[in-house]
Amino acid sequence: MGSLFLQKRVLVWICLFSLRFICGYSEVAQGSVFIDGKNAIGKTDNNFICATLDWWPPEKCDYGTCAWDHASFLNLDLNNIIFLNAIKAFSPLKIRLGGTLQDKVIYQTEDHKQPCVSFVKNASEMFGFTPGCLPLSRWDELNAFFNKSGASIIFGLNALYGRSVHPDGLSVGAWDSSNAESLIRYTVKKGYSIHGWELGNELCGSGVGTRVAADQYASDTTALYKIVLDAYKNFEPRPLVIAPGGFFDEGWFRELINKTGKSFDVATHHIYNLGPGRDEHLVDKILDPSYLDGEADTFSKLQNVLKTSGTSVVAWVGEAGGAYNSGRDHVTNAFVFSFWYLDQLGMSAAYDTKAYCRQTLIGGNYGLLNTTTFVPNPDYYSALLWHRLMGRNVLSTSFSGSKKIRAYAHCAKQSRGITLLLINLDGNTTISANVAFNGTLLHHRKHSHHSHKKSSSIRLPKSRKIASNTRQEYHLTAKDGDLQSQTMLLNGKPLAIDSSGNIPPLEPIFVNSTEPLTVAPFSIVFVHIPYVILPACS
Repeated sequence: MGSLFLQKRVLVWICLFSLRFICGYSEVAQGSVFIDGKNAIGKTDNNFICATLDWWPPEKCDYGTCAWDHASFLNLDLNNIIFLNAIKAFSPLKIRLGGTLQDKVIYQTEDHKQPCVSFVKNASEMFGFTPGCLPLSRWDELNAFFNKSGASIIFGLNALYGRSVHPDGLSVGAWDSSNAESLIRYTVKKGYSIHGWELGNELCGSGVGTRVAADQYASDTTALYKIVLDAYKNFEPRPLVIAPGGFFDEGWFRELINKTGKSFDVATHHIYNLGPGRDEHLVDKILDPSYLDGEADTFSKLQNVLKTSGTSVVAWVGEAGGAYNSGRDHVTNAFVFSFWYLDQLGMSAAYDTKAYCRQTLIGGNYGLLNTTTFVPNPDYYSALLWHRLMGRNVLSTSFSGSKKIRAYAHCAKQSRGITLLLINLDGNTTISANVAFNGTLLHHRKHSHHSHKKSSSIRLPKSRKIASNTRQEYHLTAKDGDLQSQTMLLNGKPLAIDSSGNIPPLEPIFVNSTEPLTVAPFSIVFVHIPYVILPACS
């Protein structure tokens, strides 16, 4: 009883004098983070964070709400300084250009003489719109902007070109690659940098709107690979060949991978595991750890398919908006969505996913940026912190003490040590956590370098050997405690662009290693621990 009283007094003192901005009146619980630092369990791309731009015109509406405005990459304001700065902050940001309408797009190329027309809303058409066109002049404008912003571009090609759709929903016939090849060769001739060419959108498995059989898709992917190989024969690096850009179907994906051999580089899958945007229970799902755990099955099965196929193909999440049909206003663009988003990033990386593309960078109700003002939503800052702090090597991490704490750890990015991510889904409990490591721990001390072999776990912050060091903490909370707020606080201060449209600095607080690691109710914390050097990170 006396020990518990003392712990609470210590925590209250910390709240009052060093972390008062993240602590409120709540219950206090103890917990332990366990990190196995012997070997990495996964390795992400250096630029793991990716975001999408879509084709949807302003007329795209869901449940009576039209949330797209001018956010299509056909009509997006490329002169907006906030937009430019938001992308440049990542240096670089992967951007995937694609979405539902990509399989209805004709590319205006030098050998394509037909009129270049816009999408027109038509309820009788598949996906609700007539076919549209990408003008070459817009492709030029986009590439000039991407070059200026330093973005790394993945372009989704029309995989239905030349096929016919049967009444049962199956698209038959081989892919006509002529229009796509013209665009690719024009892109090469102009010297535009493309990170990857992706074939098709949501045509795998049972498909959305229509589907393509796995053996045909394999043949078409091989055809794309040969086109890219030839078009870029005098250029390095060659862009990635990516497929199939749809929902994971284990048997379908396995057949595609087995039949393509070495003819593509990345298997992409999409995630909308929260259901429709109109669902009134989205917040409840996001805060339910059991619900969040459900997506691990997809990551695990895809990882197993790749491992057992003996392929060099790697996994990406090619599109993930959480809630389909444009998301939900004040949920998928609010603070609460960072619980889902950061948990997805952590979980996918732990299953060796190399990149994760968020639907969207801008557009709909799930954009990292506000659709009309371009001002960053909370998830933008979550993504930027991940990008800057979480390195490529993923560490096996678990938490004991509360099922409402999600814990992930990576080797730190471009610095020594590790970065720990803790997500508290509990609105009533503050967690006071210690961190335990397994295996060999290499201490980096202030004035000299030493190696210490430890056979047992090493608990922080109790070790006197690192007491003189500090860690950096980034505590994320919602403004006024409102989970559906679109303003995020970093260490108690609102994150907002300045009058010139500049992204604010993301500055940590410095905490002595002797202080307990505290996670307030309904909060997220990134913790950079530079004085812990693990074998997996050395």
